[in-house]
Amino acid sequence: MTHETLIQLLTLLPLAFATGAINAAVGGGGLIQVPGMYAILPSFLPAQIMGTDKLASIFGHATSMRQYALKMSLPWRLVLLTSAAAFVGALSGVSIMYLVPATWMKPIVIVILIVMLVYTWFKPQFGTQDANKPITRNDLYKGLVLGFVIGFYDGFVGPGTGSFLLFLFVRFFHFDFLKATACAKVVNFGTNFAALAFLVPAGMVVYSFAIPMGIAGVLGALVGSRLAMKGGNHWIRRLFLILAVSLLAKLVWETVRPWL
Repeated sequence: MTHETLIQLLTLLPLAFATGAINAAVGGGGLIQVPGMYAILPSFLPAQIMGTDKLASIFGHATSMRQYALKMSLPWRLVLLTSAAAFVGALSGVSIMYLVPATWMKPIVIVILIVMLVYTWFKPQFGTQDANKPITRNDLYKGLVLGFVIGFYDGFVGPGTGSFLLFLFVRFFHFDFLKATACAKVVNFGTNFAALAFLVPAGMVVYSFAIPMGIAGVLGALVGSRLAMKGGNHWIRRLFLILAVSLLAKLVWETVRPWL
């Protein structure tokens, strides 16, 4: 490892820790890690950035998923079915990543984000209580559709997937924010695994960066999941709003920048 590579890695490790913590607590850690990797690793191809980020992130997702599963009772039938659909969706998304520019999808995502933010902001009780409703067959169908769509987004575009999952689990299944966060970790693990199934054989993972970053992400996930369980739904709601606003600002800037 060269001196320059070592400096790059040491710069990325704190970002990976923060990403693991934020992903574990509410999702959206890619807003930190991915731009950081583009800035610190300018010679990397976009697919290498994505592959390295996904492998590093999957360590943290697995850790936070385990932490939540040990402390909470999750609707595993719904979550695993949604994860399977998300896996297929992510494979579809990442397979056309090279063929279709992701920029055409950004205006749609911006509109969805605005709706999501307005809805959450003007409903202070949104996600503060778990309805504890039994999972129905209709819920399973919704899980299949939502899993595929969000998986496709993660494979094709990426940033903010965890936040979208969090909102959808609260909105469509009436979970509280904490339970929705736990469920989102399982689905997010599936989408990352699907992307890696495409990117690893293509040689798009730089292991000398991904593995140390993954270890830092594990430590971050331990901290983030414990903070989420300790802080509760109101704390997660505030963090969710902050991250959603950050993602909206990022996408709007990327959309209008070419016109300036």
